Amino acid sequence: MCVIHPVRRVNLLPKRLIHFLIALAVLVPAVPSNAQLTPSGSMRRSPVEVVKRYVLLDQKGARLDAPSFETVTPYIEWREEPAWGRVVVVQKTTVPEDYREWEILNNLEVIIPVTFHVLGSVYLETATFVPEETTEEVRFHVKVVENFWRIVDPMIPPHVGLKRMVSFAREAEAHEQDRAQRIALAALIDSLRKGE
Repeated sequence: MCVIHPVRRVNLLPKRLIHFLIALAVLVPAVPSNAQLTPSGSMRRSPVEVVKRYVLLDQKGARLDAPSFETVTPYIEWREEPAWGRVVVVQKTTVPEDYREWEILNNLEVIIPVTFHVLGSVYLETATFVPEETTEEVRFHVKVVENFWRIVDPMIPPHVGLKRMVSFAREAEAHEQDRAQRIALAALIDSLRKGE
């Protein structure tokens, strides 16, 4: 007589490993691509990405106060800036992605020209806006520093977008205790809004 025994399943993998593999299979689609995982300024990326990110953060006002300045430090070589007395108000910025428009010094160092469409300047001490529409070109010197692309110069005054400058002035007005300063800030807001 033939006895049939139930087949015993043999787990070749421990339960913990099986749970890990299941979790990994579920989570992998949620993880960004490798290009998004590389650190900011990584040599695997183009140096223009560092310039574009820096300029965008600057337009959003990242250099207007000390706490937000930390957001631009992964893109620059310097760790502190002077107290700027002037903020350049910009409407549009052009950063060329085509390497043929750059000056390539060597494989670890380039100069990328950035064009700013300037509306004027805000002088912080007097809270005044001086309109002066012009085009300004800044040549950002970018090089590899400790395996990361970094802007090494020039250190220019903040170049902030018009809408962000208006909201910055509104915030300053809301927190200002001195009546004369509040009046000056209100006048600044009005003159900036004429440029909108």
